[in-house]
Amino acid sequence: MKLDAGCEMVLETKAEVAAVVMLMPQSGEAQTVLQSEIEVTPAISHHDYRDAFGNICRRLVFPAGRSTLRATCTAEVSDEIDVNPQAGFTLAQDLPDDVLQYLLPSRFVESDLLVKKAHKVVKPGFFNKIEPGYQQAEAIRDWIFRKLKYKYGASGPTTSAVDTAKKREGVCRDFTHLGISLCRALRIPARMVVGYLHTLDPMDLHAWFEAFVGGRWYTFDATQKVAKGNRIVIAYGRDAADVAQITEFGPMQTVSMKVWVTPR
Repeated sequence: MKLDAGCEMVLETKAEVAAVVMLMPQSGEAQTVLQSEIEVTPAISHHDYRDAFGNICRRLVFPAGRSTLRATCTAEVSDEIDVNPQAGFTLAQDLPDDVLQYLLPSRFVESDLLVKKAHKVVKPGFFNKIEPGYQQAEAIRDWIFRKLKYKYGASGPTTSAVDTAKKREGVCRDFTHLGISLCRALRIPARMVVGYLHTLDPMDLHAWFEAFVGGRWYTFDATQKVAKGNRIVIAYGRDAADVAQITEFGPMQTVSMKVWVTPR
């Protein structure tokens, strides 16, 4: 499916504020980006670079007052996610160099504190056997979907995976952090993904996780009973600290924000 997607934010500052914006998707295995653009009003200078995870970032300095940031893109995406229950566990010594970092604890993902929990979640039942690898990641995704309550306002910008495991409520960011933590606790590399999801209701930027099994990355979305396709990936990272749509280096208020995803 071909999708048009975008995000518009009205931002306010009392003085000049430097910032990094991460709202430009790039072509990859499941998507071909046909167009991607960021416009800021009033117009300001900028330059782009790639971060340590390969994401496209834009550096700029917002002037004092109100600014409107509008990011748009058009992408051809897969209607369904790839599913492969036979994808097996990969030993650490066999992982690609750039995947190793996704085994370690990170800012919001205290996987070292959730090892017992992870083993409990994937413990086989009397009638079902869960093989190491994809099946474990899917068992984690399913457990989060069944056991956690999706609730706006239940978490904040500092909420971590351990917090969510205790409270058992939150939003897509929290579900994703917990999924990543439980995977890493089982030595399955996992990373955070942010982007657009067609038919998301209410519409917003979305977060999910990917697990590296069977020699490649697979998509898992703990907010859905069955994970849907038609996703536009904007950025990858270890957790939310790596994939913020705006990282500001000074006081900045988001006055309003709207997100849209429409099929062509």
